[in-house]
Amino acid sequence: TVLSEKPTTFTITVTSEAGENDETVQTTLKFTYREKYPDETPLYEIVSQENLDDSDVMDIIKLLEQQAEENLGMVMIFTLVSAVQEKLNEIVDQIKTRREEEKKQKEREAEEEEKQRFHGTPVTIENFLNWKAKFDAELLEIKRKKMKEEEQAGKNKLSGKQLFEMDHNLDTSDIQFLEE
Repeated sequence: TVLSEKPTTFTITVTSEAGENDETVQTTLKFTYREKYPDETPLYEIVSQENLDDSDVMDIIKLLEQQAEENLGMVMIFTLVSAVQEKLNEIVDQIKTRREEEKKQKEREAEEEEKQRFHGTPVTIENFLNWKAKFDAELLEIKRKKMKEEEQAGKNKLSGKQLFEMDHNLDTSDIQFLEE
């Protein structure tokens, strides 16, 4: 966009190529020709920017200074804009790389948490015996409660298996009955 004729002042908006998730970074550069242009560098500034950090803006300004000095004596606006375009594309790539690294780091942290979750107390003979004693006591307590509940509910009937286990005479009772 041409802003004025004397001195010639115009703006150019430079946008990076779309990155992951169609992300772009963008900047609008304002150029003003000096009297002795191209033997003298044009005046330039960044008028606006989107999705750029302050450090990125400073890098772009340094790049413009460097490119302007290297191209003294030549028409340089296209070269400056091209350099900024490449820099913006690099920034998008850096953002993508940074996100990938953050994602990998989160995955590593989640994996470490998972390992920590499954890493318990090492089993030794003493630990196992202590655990076994507690476990057996808990099972015995559960059985006692169950027996009390059954007695209170009047369900004190024994199963067939329990009857055979308690009275071994029942093993041969059917045979004796048939013989009689």
